[in-house]
Amino acid sequence: MTLIFKPARLLFLLLVSLAGALPALALAQAPVQPEKVEHFTLENGMEVVVIPDHRAPIVTHMVWYKIGSADEPAGKSGIAHFFEHLMFKGTTNHKAGEFGARIAEIGGNENAFTSYDYTAYFQSVTPAALETMMEFEADRMRNLILTDEVIGPERDVILEERRSRIESSPNALLAEEVDATLYQNHPYRVPVIGWMHEMEQLNRTDAVAFYDRYYAPNNAILVVAGDTDATTVKALAEKTYGKVPHGPDLPARERPQEPEQNTRRTVTLADPRVGVPSFQKSWVVPSYNRAEPGEAEALDLLSEILGGGTRSRIYQQLVVAQGTAASAGAAYNGTSFDASEFTLYGAPRGDATLQQVEAGIDAEVLKVIKDGITDIELEKAKKRFLRSMIFARDSQSGMANIYGATLATGGSVDMIEKWPDEIAKVTPARIQAVAAKYLNPDRSVAGYLLPEADKKN
Repeated sequence: MTLIFKPARLLFLLLVSLAGALPALALAQAPVQPEKVEHFTLENGMEVVVIPDHRAPIVTHMVWYKIGSADEPAGKSGIAHFFEHLMFKGTTNHKAGEFGARIAEIGGNENAFTSYDYTAYFQSVTPAALETMMEFEADRMRNLILTDEVIGPERDVILEERRSRIESSPNALLAEEVDATLYQNHPYRVPVIGWMHEMEQLNRTDAVAFYDRYYAPNNAILVVAGDTDATTVKALAEKTYGKVPHGPDLPARERPQEPEQNTRRTVTLADPRVGVPSFQKSWVVPSYNRAEPGEAEALDLLSEILGGGTRSRIYQQLVVAQGTAASAGAAYNGTSFDASEFTLYGAPRGDATLQQVEAGIDAEVLKVIKDGITDIELEKAKKRFLRSMIFARDSQSGMANIYGATLATGGSVDMIEKWPDEIAKVTPARIQAVAAKYLNPDRSVAGYLLPEADKKN
């Protein structure tokens, strides 16, 4: 009943304006003109976003709390994810499992996930069940029963989850170590699931303090997408969530920030479970919430041009032309409250070596920095990028995720609606500039995942 979510390729890849005027670039071909997205706030401080979509009799109901692993107190890593588990326990009004049983009874589904910056809970049900979902969700916002008998067994569950998801996966272990090296001061260096030795010490006192501080309507965002409208959602939200008292005022989310990075670092993990070596190189870059105007959009398109798919430079050169890589690509995660990261990766094919793959990727980055990109190349990348947004309209939950994640990381509905226009403004010079500014190898972290036999190399 949980997903630990580290946004891979940013949610903005799926962004689409449901209401704003879209550029003729691509969205003119959109088959349906959706209704306007509505955004308002209840008297107790809970934000509400309504995304009407009447193509099917389904609604996705999500509650986002603006609390993630990066907000955890020092020494309490994993408490945000632990609490996600505890939210499925009993309340003063409902027994443990009653909420899930009710959803299953009406043919719906549910889940939850925790990230660095937020924790979210969602259900997909028929419109007639929306009020029931709100009643259950509003109830567990304040009325959880947190006893030692509840805490102990659930702590064992998250410890086992860490063993199965992290300890048993060399890729996951390397990713943890790369993040811990990439971020020298910011809490993004701590894994969302937590460090094992700190998870083992989480207790009832920690859980109650966390619940009382962060689980309140004034720290939450309700997103409803699907076959409904703003009038209906507002009436139901006031009837359910509106009865939950305003929680304590929370201070601004001011976390330790990164110092100037001026070293080239490497992380190497050799493991007998690894069959094919792989490589990744990462940099700290600004997110949409922290970037100068236009920089995040340029980083998005730089990621697309360098390694966004089979038409990208790295894929065409290393996989298709040279045949040295079995896989290669790039990723930019722009949906973060604070800094973010830009990553390039690859794995060798046949007799090629990891060094050849790394050299090939470095060469493609250097070409962009030195020679820039062409107008035609950029326009094709924009079309590919924006075309993916049109397909995003087919995912009701995807749209709810976009709005929830954006608002939970400091963005706004207006920012989402204007995003296609901002992408259209990116120029080749802007792409070249962000590549030169941020992809400096002397400020990077390279991670190598090797078979045990390659350790000495």
